[in-house]
Amino acid sequence: MASTYTNPVYPEIMADPFVLRHEGRYYAYGTAPGSPEGGRFPVLVSDDLVRWEHAGYAIAQPGEDHFWAPEVAHADGRFYMYYSSGDVEGKRHRLRVAVADRPEGPFVDQGVLLVPDQPFSIDAHPFRDEDGQWYLFYCVDFLEEEGDHRVGTGIVVDRMPEMTRLEGKPRMVARPHADWHLFRKGRAMYDAVYDWHTVEGASVLKNQGRYYCFYSGGAWEKENYGVSYVVADHPLGPYHRAPDGQGPIMSSRPGHLIGPGHNSFTTAPDGSTWIVYHAWDPAMTGRRMCIDPLAWQGERPVTSGPSWTPQPGPA
Repeated sequence: MASTYTNPVYPEIMADPFVLRHEGRYYAYGTAPGSPEGGRFPVLVSDDLVRWEHAGYAIAQPGEDHFWAPEVAHADGRFYMYYSSGDVEGKRHRLRVAVADRPEGPFVDQGVLLVPDQPFSIDAHPFRDEDGQWYLFYCVDFLEEEGDHRVGTGIVVDRMPEMTRLEGKPRMVARPHADWHLFRKGRAMYDAVYDWHTVEGASVLKNQGRYYCFYSGGAWEKENYGVSYVVADHPLGPYHRAPDGQGPIMSSRPGHLIGPGHNSFTTAPDGSTWIVYHAWDPAMTGRRMCIDPLAWQGERPVTSGPSWTPQPGPA
């Protein structure tokens, strides 16, 4: 195992990184430029979370569409990749699912729109509870203010009766509600203009019997992007905000790493939990994959990240 690491742990663009641990190896998937032949979503492989090798592309989808935020679930001996595709502005992205027999692919799209009644759906996160039930957390747009909730993108969750089908009864998990969730003032959306706010990129951890849904809030291309969380006693909620305030637990380090977020979690061989996320370099040339440990202070998740100096590696 690597004795130390320094972020980013992979030199090329690798936004929205998701890491799957399978049979002692780590597989990372992310939003990044595809191959000239239409390969989408680079697949990286590692034995220690620090040294990564490119292992090809997860799926072949030639064309002009843009592909975002893949996450992979292993169920019944197969691998299910959830992702969105749509235009470059993200205004027509829809969630899809592809299936493979191996974690590195090739994945084959199943021709299914997972949320057919929504004009916009992104950032799918499959979560398996201890009883074996699967749930899908994902993002949709909310155009009405409600209480202190702002207009913009938020997170919902639905049960999955099958790995390629949702129950169709989504429940609200988190909506933007704080000033730091601002995506853009005066954004033209749905034939109107809004001060648009965003929470996105769900990733769920269970700790001491409770469900922590981590999210990224703000504008992905700006310094206000960061990570916070909501908590529930059941995967379907209801979810409550962090009791210690609404600020992010991970935020920009000006001059070093900008806009850390859209995280996933994985477990090191020693059982410790690691948060995997992307962050911009100070020159904003690209979002690259970073890792840092996650710990708990009672019921509160904490991390020293984003780090940019040499750190002790996963044991």
